[in-house]
Amino acid sequence: MPTFGLRIRWDDLELRLPDDVELVALADLAASGVHAPGAFSWPWTRGSRDEVRRNVLTHQWSNRGRTAVDDWALSLGVFWDGEIVGLQEVSAKGFLVARSARTGSWLGLRHQGQGIGTRMRLAALHLAFEGFDAAEMRSEAYDDNAASNAVSRRLGYEANGCRITVRDERPAVENSYRMTRERWEARKDDLRPEIELEGLASVRELLGLEK
Repeated sequence: MPTFGLRIRWDDLELRLPDDVELVALADLAASGVHAPGAFSWPWTRGSRDEVRRNVLTHQWSNRGRTAVDDWALSLGVFWDGEIVGLQEVSAKGFLVARSARTGSWLGLRHQGQGIGTRMRLAALHLAFEGFDAAEMRSEAYDDNAASNAVSRRLGYEANGCRITVRDERPAVENSYRMTRERWEARKDDLRPEIELEGLASVRELLGLEK
């Protein structure tokens, strides 16, 4: 599978698909905590440790085969100094026409607050804009997910409205953000690190980007 050869490298940070052993480590990391008790939560983080592990594995196995040109997802493990610390996903439907994709991510609780979240999102944007020729990238975050909202603002996304969704049978505000090609090109100098893309050509071919 060409997607397993994709590498996004930035100094001590690397994004790539985890192998089976690393995937188990990722599931164990999620089971150890993704957010503090009482904080916002996603449905997949609820339940016993085994249930959380199962949710992570099921999601990853499903996305490994999601490689159609009109519906794809890259669930990239985030490796910091060689250790898997979280997940950065880039996904899209109808990308060949719209050139629009979205990101989603999480970090193990013990790895948060160290700037990794900002770096992994920036690496994902680099892949999308420089590697896949995206026209825009989108991201969403619950209003009480302060870290994710802060990353979007830090990287220069524009606010793109909000909506009220149902979470835990209660209303919750979800914020939407949009990074256009124009805003990406106009980003500040400190958001222009040297990021290496390896194995890109075969993934572009798989996703129909070379036609």
